[in-house]
Amino acid sequence: MAAKPIASPIPVLMYPTLSVFTLAIGLVITAIFFIYEATSSRKNCSLGKELATATGFGSLFLLLASGVYV
Repeated sequence: MAAKPIASPIPVLMYPTLSVFTLAIGLVITAIFFIYEATSSRKNCSLGKELATATGFGSLFLLLASGVYV
């Protein structure tokens, strides 16, 4: 049996579109996070919302940037 070459699950022609799309999503989420941090006072801060936004999306885009398809 011959080994099958490893192929990307995404066609190569879609790489530029997907990179711009994920970059735009990351910038929008970053802007939302910064606006939330700048406009929230100490009394109505939500640690859960901050951690969910920062950790969840940060790790997702870190994995995508390093080439791990999730």
